[in-house]
Amino acid sequence: MESRQSHPESVSVEISGCSKDDARIVFDALCACFASDRCSDDVPEELHRTRPTVWLGTFDVADAHEGTRPARLSSSVDADVHGGYWAIDRFRTTLDSLFTVHDLTTVSGDQERELHVRLESR
Repeated sequence: MESRQSHPESVSVEISGCSKDDARIVFDALCACFASDRCSDDVPEELHRTRPTVWLGTFDVADAHEGTRPARLSSSVDADVHGGYWAIDRFRTTLDSLFTVHDLTTVSGDQERELHVRLESR
């Protein structure tokens, strides 16, 4: 198992509170900007009709690419983002360029920060 200590450039993202199509739009937009463990054929699926689904991805923000405007979201998307301070700042700047971002909560630790945000189409 990889330690976050050895990879301070990565952030983990949990997406919830949305349809699988909106989750795909967010992940596709992020994958255009960062290397990720989610490849283009890794399509979000809903595994249960009544329980909430959470989709996960890890993104390496060390080598960011210019993204394009993502497809329009059908509703807002909640995202929890975890990582080191530098990585979170860089990731947040990219999120701001892709979506309208509403801060819900921020938790800062000794070496990590956690953001809970709501994303909407620009």
